Amino acid sequence: MSQESTKQVTFVVQRYNPEQDSHPGLQEFSVPFSHGMTVLDGLIYIKENLDSTLAFRTSCRMGICGACGVLVNNYPHLACHTQVEEFHASTLTVKPLPNHPHIKDLVVDLTLMFQNHKAVKPYAIHRQAQEVESPTAEYAQSPQELKDFLQFAYCIKCGICVAACPTSASDKLFLGPQALGQCFRYCADNRDEGQQQRLAAVDKDHGIWHCHLAGACSESCPKGVDPAFAIQLLKRRLAAEAIGLGKKQQPPKLVSPPKETKPKVAVPPFNVQTK
Repeated sequence: MSQESTKQVTFVVQRYNPEQDSHPGLQEFSVPFSHGMTVLDGLIYIKENLDSTLAFRTSCRMGICGACGVLVNNYPHLACHTQVEEFHASTLTVKPLPNHPHIKDLVVDLTLMFQNHKAVKPYAIHRQAQEVESPTAEYAQSPQELKDFLQFAYCIKCGICVAACPTSASDKLFLGPQALGQCFRYCADNRDEGQQQRLAAVDKDHGIWHCHLAGACSESCPKGVDPAFAIQLLKRRLAAEAIGLGKKQQPPKLVSPPKETKPKVAVPPFNVQTK
């Protein structure tokens, strides 16, 4: 048997069942290590082989859905996106994300984050309701206009930036870096006409001015969204509006759909040859 197959990693997992426990505690599990093993792989091994009552969220296992955010050795990570080898340690401490209400074991309540996300109107707003309901053309967007907000569109709403944010830790009513970053994402979209509505939603108590630019949100973001940068750009827009230097939003450009269409390439037949 190889040395790798016999190596064990100790997972120290925070446990908490509100129906039975008065406060959270820690429980140790010994998990067989293998090359390329992720933190999520270890949690799944524990649930399938050692303790089926362990509660945690997971879905895609590809760093896309954002469900498996946890605190590993006191730093927020996506469990499926983080390999055990990265820590160069034989013991990993896994806890739920801070700054979110605790439900059970490693599961937290993201309701408040999604409410804040909803408050900034995270969708394209158009004045021409008729065109939205019955479109006659397409909204044009150049590669540069796409680049202006594309980085901030990669948010997967995992809640890690909120968990890392020191302002969210001290102000439970703070909108948070996730919502504020997405506010700028839609304000920067040239197809959108809802900037004034969003600026009013963030320019208030517990809003954008409570961000002190610690930068922890951007450092911890697993998708490289950089919400701290988005918040500073949003502050600049608010300041420009306040002193009358804000750029007037231009209506999005409409272009007619192409009249000529190329024929679809035929799908080659799929034949399975058997011996």
